[in-house]
Amino acid sequence: MALTLHEATALAAGEILVAPYTDPAWTPLFPRAKGIIVGVGSYLSYAGTVARELHVPCIVDVAGCTTHITSGQRIRLDASAGTIESLE
Repeated sequence: MALTLHEATALAAGEILVAPYTDPAWTPLFPRAKGIIVGVGSYLSYAGTVARELHVPCIVDVAGCTTHITSGQRIRLDASAGTIESLE
């Protein structure tokens, strides 16, 4: 989970990026993410559009995602169904 771009740079390959929002500065992180969850946006938002082009699963407009999902928490993201499941 990352509240700022600086925090997000610690994202390891294969982890799910959880952020309150994204903009073009976050783009270098998208290819290493296994999935993306964003608090604000729509399927036509920056995160949704870029993730689709990079074939990275993405769910946007997840209110409270940065407070309900903690760093290191194991989750399952199903972007086709629009679901997020805690594995803990």
